Amino acid sequence: MSNKQINYIKEWVDTIQLMDCVEGMKKLDDNSVDLIIADPPYNLSKGNSWNWDQSVKLNGFGGKWSKTMEDWDNMTFQGYWHFTDAWIKEAKRVLKPSGSIWIYGTYHNIGVINVILQTNKIEIINEIIWYKRNAFPNLSGRRFTASHENLLWAHTGKKRVYTFNYEDLKKKKFPNDSLKKDGKQMRTVWDIPNNKKKEELKFGKHPTQKPMSVTERLILAASSPEDIVLVR
Repeated sequence: MSNKQINYIKEWVDTIQLMDCVEGMKKLDDNSVDLIIADPPYNLSKGNSWNWDQSVKLNGFGGKWSKTMEDWDNMTFQGYWHFTDAWIKEAKRVLKPSGSIWIYGTYHNIGVINVILQTNKIEIINEIIWYKRNAFPNLSGRRFTASHENLLWAHTGKKRVYTFNYEDLKKKKFPNDSLKKDGKQMRTVWDIPNNKKKEELKFGKHPTQKPMSVTERLILAASSPEDIVLVR
């Protein structure tokens, strides 16, 4: 590992780096990260814009709402495929053989991610269904209300050596998760409300921000003290 790359790892610990994720990972050395948590674009900024002005009363949903349309989330299918392949290749390179990666998605993009993981010989360990009991309602009345997201957990090691804190998850109490029973195994459906605490919003709001309660469970499940965790 070069001195320049050692400096990047040390300087970036507990910091936020605003840059292209592929270019940023290129600055890191091979096998230098223990865990990656990736929340890539879902490629959903398509179709017509819409908003809701409170003309219909919805319990628990105050204020005005509008559909998020972002340039970074609007790619052709081919463009999204190449983008996904590029960042997954870099993620594989920087992960240690004993490391693993969590990737958020929905039915819009999780199939692409699944196939690209397999074409890059990255083994999928589990798919997690994150059930959001307070998901935003379907306003059009033309489809089911989307109330979950997917998470793929995968690793790159050939001998299936990766961190999984099975006993910690089994013993820990999750009072807000109606599906996790005390002393029982953690299953692949997680009931975690999509609420953010005040301190999570103090630097502003992101249109697809995930609650820290999900990230904390991912770190608890798949890392050890002093591990290097890359969140992108």
